[in-house]
Amino acid sequence: MKKTDLKKNDIVTLEIEDITNLGFGVGKINGAVVFVSSCVPGDVAEVRIIKAASSYYVGRVEKMLVLSDKRCDTRCGSDKCHSCALRLLRYEDELLYKENVIRSAFLKERLSDISVLPTVPSPRLTGYRNKAQYPVAKNKTGEYMIGFYAPKSHNVCEAAHCPMAPDIFADILEHLRSFFKAYNISVYNEKSGDGILRHVYLRRAEVSGEVLLVLVLNGDSIPHSDELVASVRAAFPEICGILINVNSEDTNVILGDEYITLYGKDYIVDELAGVSLKITAPAFYQVNCGTADLIYREARRLAGLTKSDTLLDLYCGAGSIGLSMAADAKEVIGIEIVDSAVECARYNAEQNGITNAEFYTGDAGGAETLLRSAEEKRGKKIKPDVVIFDPPRAGCSQDLIDYVVRLAPRKIVYISCNPTTLARDVRIMREKGYTTDTVQGYDMFPLTGHVESLVCLQKQTN
Repeated sequence: MKKTDLKKNDIVTLEIEDITNLGFGVGKINGAVVFVSSCVPGDVAEVRIIKAASSYYVGRVEKMLVLSDKRCDTRCGSDKCHSCALRLLRYEDELLYKENVIRSAFLKERLSDISVLPTVPSPRLTGYRNKAQYPVAKNKTGEYMIGFYAPKSHNVCEAAHCPMAPDIFADILEHLRSFFKAYNISVYNEKSGDGILRHVYLRRAEVSGEVLLVLVLNGDSIPHSDELVASVRAAFPEICGILINVNSEDTNVILGDEYITLYGKDYIVDELAGVSLKITAPAFYQVNCGTADLIYREARRLAGLTKSDTLLDLYCGAGSIGLSMAADAKEVIGIEIVDSAVECARYNAEQNGITNAEFYTGDAGGAETLLRSAEEKRGKKIKPDVVIFDPPRAGCSQDLIDYVVRLAPRKIVYISCNPTTLARDVRIMREKGYTTDTVQGYDMFPLTGHVESLVCLQKQTN
């Protein structure tokens, strides 16, 4: 059969050879790629072609002929949500998949001489997420749906009992569902702009157990707010704060800029890598504390700081990484774009008795301007010996890399949530005189196609 012979509704026998980060099995017919949901490498199935694009096909399993030994059908019960993209893959094969994702990214950047170490497993495989944001909708029968969006849509799939989240999140969501129903709280309609309730956002401290409940609203108030606070407080003493986040914009962005406290605190207190941390709702904080602890401790070892060293912590969030290394250094300077996170970082330094750390608000990409301003205030030059990168998925800008290279730190420790941009940035930094032998993957997100990576680059000396 030629590639051009395949058309919609054709049925083919397909052996699955690979899997994508979105959880689609990958097979080939005469060189033509076919993506099939609910399959893992090693499966063989009769597949109906449901989409014929110019360069690929999408299929649906009609009949499973051979089940792969890599398959595990017990990790997640949902077949619609797809947030657990690798839910059908055995965990040992998930780790191998993530190792290969990193390796492929580095090979594409012609960095084949850099060894990709085996992915470090997560200490917990379920219930590990300390943060979750759930869209809320009503189905055709008027029942409240709380979960995640189905792939490539804004249709909410019920996922209140997601295995990635702690059990208390499911209990809170069920309680809220009953409250919304009892008081007939309206749900936001994306087309008309009417309705109040958009998302439920939960954040939990791993060590203290404190929970922050945020209701994302199309407005600045929710009907029966007093009853809501009383009901939630009575049911969940772990909830230390109940907030409203105001988002009245026609946007796919979940959170607005304004927060209103209905009850208690607007933050939780947690502990990570030996540091007590205040975390507000908008502040960045790794979602898997167990894996984050492993990464931060290894990053500290790789940094190899001395008491005469200055550490520059870019994209510092609430200061967790820099503060965990402060005892090793002469001083720590952190930069973060979210102002409330910088306030948390300063508070966290004070609460931990750390006096050698300073934090500044601004885009890490504009570090040069910020450091010049800091130098004027301090009356002395800032010359970092070690730089920490922990950027968003887009990685570091060319301007930021150029600037940091001009600062000529002894080491650059790079924590990344995107192997593609990490490999790109490592290639650029290597061209500018920094080298590394290995990259280490960490499973920050079990059940998903995402992987965290850690690299330590050293300045080459002639």
